[in-house]
Amino acid sequence: MAVDTSSQSVAKAAGDNVARGRSRGTGTSRRKARGSLSTHWYAWAMIAPVTVVIAVIIGYPLIRGVYLSLTDANERNVARSIGVNHIPATYEFVGLDNYADALSGNQFLGTLGWTMLWTVSCVSVTFALGLALANILNRRIAGRSLYRMLLILPWAVPGFVSVFAWRFLYDERRGILNQVLAGGGIDAVPWLNDPTWAKFSVIAVNVWLGVPFMMVALLGGLQSIPGELYEAAEMDGASAWQRFRHITMPGLRSVSTTVILLSTIWTFNMFPVIFLLTRGGPGEATQILVTQAYKFSFEISPRDFAQSSTWGVLILVLLMVFAAVYRRVLRKQGEVW
Repeated sequence: MAVDTSSQSVAKAAGDNVARGRSRGTGTSRRKARGSLSTHWYAWAMIAPVTVVIAVIIGYPLIRGVYLSLTDANERNVARSIGVNHIPATYEFVGLDNYADALSGNQFLGTLGWTMLWTVSCVSVTFALGLALANILNRRIAGRSLYRMLLILPWAVPGFVSVFAWRFLYDERRGILNQVLAGGGIDAVPWLNDPTWAKFSVIAVNVWLGVPFMMVALLGGLQSIPGELYEAAEMDGASAWQRFRHITMPGLRSVSTTVILLSTIWTFNMFPVIFLLTRGGPGEATQILVTQAYKFSFEISPRDFAQSSTWGVLILVLLMVFAAVYRRVLRKQGEVW
């Protein structure tokens, strides 16, 4: 009996110690939070309005979209006003039915497949061209400043202007590209009217728009690599490929991982290029997830707000999963993000 009492006393003491440790930990965390707030109150005050605005602009539509994705809302059963008469909403809660329909249907999976191919193609080609141009401009060549300015122009021109310019270039009858081909005795190419050529065309335009950003970012990374490393490697007999592989690529790792992530997210949601160039056509050949979600809300009749919101939420989830996996890979490689 004495042993049992002793064991109970030890267990109770251990429990008290754990409770006191948790209390001390909580108290320390609170003190640190108060200390940070008292020290950096000015910074918190400056970012508070921006945080509130972003929360309202992004948070409300996000919550509203998630809610609509759980209903059967369309333009016939949402609340609307006709003259002085107000018609209340009659849509109903359907749970996860919209997600089940989207994930089990061929339309979403087919569109997802092309969207992933479009994203991987654009990002990989953009990164390769940006890296090549950054390496060229990092050397002392005549007219380097002029080349930099010319290569940045696609980034400086508004995106919709660039897309409309390319649309004129791709015109099958009067486009400059087909006129050049005709001068060489080559038949006109249906750049935007053939599914295969349309996919090639939209990828080419997006690469043209994305290369300047990739080039500038990678050029900044190249200029941060100490030149002494290249000199030492060259003195040791390292070839140009060995210097690129063992000095340039490791030195660009932190920059390249960031720009690849950003470029992937932007390309996955690249609405203007697809919508303004082909509107998802011919047929549905170039339709990506974000343009299809737009089509549900604004182009079909009746407009399907529930299905559009469902696709929007699925896009968000896919990008969050990609970012989480990407972050885990970076941590395994020792990168800080």
